[in-house]
Amino acid sequence: MTNKTHWKMLINPDYIGAYALPNGHDMTVTIQKVGRQLVTSTGGKKEECTVATLAGQKPLILNVTNQKSISRLYGPYIEDWAGKQITLFASTTKLAGEMVECIRIRPQVAKATQQKEAITDERLGNAIESINRGDFSTEKLLARFNLTDSQQERFMREVQG
Repeated sequence: MTNKTHWKMLINPDYIGAYALPNGHDMTVTIQKVGRQLVTSTGGKKEECTVATLAGQKPLILNVTNQKSISRLYGPYIEDWAGKQITLFASTTKLAGEMVECIRIRPQVAKATQQKEAITDERLGNAIESINRGDFSTEKLLARFNLTDSQQERFMREVQG
């Protein structure tokens, strides 16, 4: 629940990576456009890359694997990808003999995002009691409801970790 900063976010803060996904969960995003851009790597090396501009998020550098995934969903033409949703998830891949974290795209079209509802303080209290008893889960609560900042603080204080 706590928002912590992954060390990799400080190395290349201009682009989204697997480390930027909220608590390691999938994130559905909308592509605004895709094109080639000059990208400066952490070592200062400049390279032209394919980049997806995402609505409300940092851009995503698209490697060939992720371009193929989007192509399977929406066809081979990058102009057709604008306005389409993709679901990002964290994975691993081998790079220079080492397993490293990477970001990938789910092979299915993202389901329409359901609007989360607000929760009353009383109902939140009941949910917290149910979670602490083991009758309900944190994941179910957060998937269904938007918590205000004060509710989130209460939740973090009262749920047994």
